[in-house]
Amino acid sequence: MNHIDSIIQHAEQYCKAHGTRLTAKRKQVLAGLIQSNKALSAYELIDFCKKHYGESIPAMSIYRILEFLKDEHLVHKLNLANKYVACAHISYDHTHGVPQFLICGKCSKVKEINIEPSIIADLKVGAQEAGFTLVSSQLEINCLCDDCSTQVA
Repeated sequence: MNHIDSIIQHAEQYCKAHGTRLTAKRKQVLAGLIQSNKALSAYELIDFCKKHYGESIPAMSIYRILEFLKDEHLVHKLNLANKYVACAHISYDHTHGVPQFLICGKCSKVKEINIEPSIIADLKVGAQEAGFTLVSSQLEINCLCDDCSTQVA
């Protein structure tokens, strides 16, 4: 069993334990996100499924699948890019910190990291003191990945 199949199998067991089902098309979309090292849009996932599975999945179906996968905590939506990434912790059985995303501004590679919940608590306090309410604890940070930064140098 390869790495992607192992992650899909773990996601399938996770869904079953939560009373939901990872259908064949949901697996295909999730596999596309797992295989990619960058965030993908719904339309890029349509192309992936067509190329790799010969499936023509309508955009509305892709969006419903992505919403399901997001609700099951298997993928994350990057709001600024309106794209999706597979959760880096699908195969972990323990809870993790608050997910944050480093996004390369040049090649769009994405890396999920975790920060301590106390940092988010500090951000909430800072926002409140400035007269704002923190709506989402997800941070999307514009960066340059090592590959791109060495090309720039």
